[in-house]
Amino acid sequence: MSTRTRTVPITVTVNGEVRQAEVEPRLLLVHFIRETLGLTGTHIGCDTTSCGACTVHLNGVPVKSCTVFAVQADGGEIRTVEGLEQNGELHPVQEGFWQEHGLQCGFCTPGMMMTAVALLERNPNPTEAEIRQAISGNLCRCTGYVNIVKSIQYAARKMQQAKEAAAPSGVPAGGRED
Repeated sequence: MSTRTRTVPITVTVNGEVRQAEVEPRLLLVHFIRETLGLTGTHIGCDTTSCGACTVHLNGVPVKSCTVFAVQADGGEIRTVEGLEQNGELHPVQEGFWQEHGLQCGFCTPGMMMTAVALLERNPNPTEAEIRQAISGNLCRCTGYVNIVKSIQYAARKMQQAKEAAAPSGVPAGGRED
C-alpha cells in the first residue's frame, strides 16, 4: 500500500503573476500563499474564520483564506496585501494606515487592508457605520478600531481626490455633464 500523498496541479494568478503548483487537495489557500508562494503578508490567526487576518481577494471578493482550499482557487485570481502597492506607490489604504496610525502590532493589518480595499471598491464614500460593518469580521486586539476607521476614511478621501483629478475638466468624477 502506497503512502504517497496525491497532489493536483493548479494555476492561479497572484497579484498579476501566473503561478503554477502541485498541491494536496486539502491544502488551505492561506498555507499555499504563505508556504508555497512565499507571500507572508497574509497572516494566519485563528484558522476558524473568526479573526480575518488571512483575508485576501479571490476573483475580486474578499475571502478568509483559512477556509478556502487552494484547489478551489484553481484558474482564479488572488490579490494579497503584497499586491496593493503599484509601481512603487502605496495603495491609498496602505498610506492611510500609515498616516492615521491604523496599526499597532500589525497582525490584523493585512486582513483589515484587504477588507478596506474591497469596501472602497464597491462603496467609494462609506459612512463610519458602513466602515465599521465592513471590518466587523476582522478582529484587532490592540487598536480599538478608531484609527483603523480613520485610516479607511483617509483612503476614501485620497481615492476620491485621485478620481476627481483624473476626470476631464467640467465633468464631475463618476458623473457626466448634462
